[in-house]
Amino acid sequence: MSNPNPSIASEEPPVASTATGSKAPGAESLAPQNTRIMGRTSYFLAWFGGCVSIGTFAMGSSVVGTLNLLQATLAIAIGCFVIGIALAINGAAGYKYGIPFMVQARSAFGFTGTRIPGLVRAVPAVVWYGFQSWIGAGALNMVSATLFGFDNLIFYFITFQFLQIGLSVLGFQGIKWLENIGSVFILLSLMYMFYATVQRYGDELSASILTMEGSWGLPFWSATMLFLGIYSTMMLNVSDYSREHKKGTKQSLLTTIYAMSILPCTLFMGLIGYMVSEATGTADPIQVFANAVDNTPLLMTTLLFIAFAQVTTNVLNNVVPPTYILMDVFKLKFPIATIIVGLLAFATFPWKLVQPESAAGLQLFVQTYSAFLGPIFAILVVDYYIIRRRTLDIGKLYDATGPYQGVNNAALVATVVGIAAALLFSSISWYASLIPAGLTYYLLMKHWPACQRFNQ
Repeated sequence: MSNPNPSIASEEPPVASTATGSKAPGAESLAPQNTRIMGRTSYFLAWFGGCVSIGTFAMGSSVVGTLNLLQATLAIAIGCFVIGIALAINGAAGYKYGIPFMVQARSAFGFTGTRIPGLVRAVPAVVWYGFQSWIGAGALNMVSATLFGFDNLIFYFITFQFLQIGLSVLGFQGIKWLENIGSVFILLSLMYMFYATVQRYGDELSASILTMEGSWGLPFWSATMLFLGIYSTMMLNVSDYSREHKKGTKQSLLTTIYAMSILPCTLFMGLIGYMVSEATGTADPIQVFANAVDNTPLLMTTLLFIAFAQVTTNVLNNVVPPTYILMDVFKLKFPIATIIVGLLAFATFPWKLVQPESAAGLQLFVQTYSAFLGPIFAILVVDYYIIRRRTLDIGKLYDATGPYQGVNNAALVATVVGIAAALLFSSISWYASLIPAGLTYYLLMKHWPACQRFNQ
């Protein structure tokens, strides 16, 4: 294997590190990660704190009338199990070699071609960033209006967004402590929110969702895809995170860490959204908890939790991926790229997404972007496990004039094939795309002469 030193024909500076096992805040780069700052507990808590997605609440709302309570619970659990496997599989390259997603994708898509999966990954991240920031600002605004009589949602949205940008600039060193410290508060708050929902709406719910027949067919499997679709973005760029985890953890244990860190938050948020929407007909979480909690101090605590949870989720899931993409494409430093990503979130018009009918729109959004993310995931897995046999030449991955320069047309064709298959079965788009995309990529890499330089 070639010299892994990225200074050889490399565009990226070496990662900033010290002998103490820590690194300077904001000193992230695309070079192989030499200093890993997260042990098993820290890594588990980072995923736990970073997966409190209000989008999961909306997905729970979207299956009302289709699934009963048992079916919704199983759909969430299955989705999280699939997520755990997918994250462990695709994060293996980043964990072993310390490389981020944009570098991992070069062996399959080429240096220029990686901009396509990069863009596909960045768009939903920025949209979720704006959406969740608006939710968090709404929670802060309600606290302010209740306690101080100051009601100005636009002010809090702008202020909240700049707060998140400031935290994001610190990089993984800041993310680690933010997620680890916040995880206990998040778990306790979710348990209380679930209890409050059942107490307030229990009688109404028992007459409907427990007796409803529901469906075990396509709607059920479509629901499992919706809940995993929230994290299908992270399945793609999981190497951005796994490169920060200290070595020594087996893949089976990593699968457990991923699945069990994501399951509690997803289960609580999904079921809360499901039950409250069934009882009230609203999908706006701020209005939901304003109605569900009668005690003002507890309501304030709940609203502050919602705001805090958006910060922990955004800085991990929605800032890092597009930031690394901007660093790769435009050769920007990490702090500058995070600021740009934060400003782009303003342009998503998130107030349009938080409407009474927004759950259906977000469901379509998840199904659509999953149709594009699924094929890329399949191509990366086939490339690493079958084409490369889990052995990467790091020197070539950082050599812009080497065999991976330009675009690998096999990956592009396979992506299009996977997208077409996904759109034909839009309700299970991510599942439907995997085999067509993966098989097409394998066959083209074996038999298309134009792609043979990528086989070296």
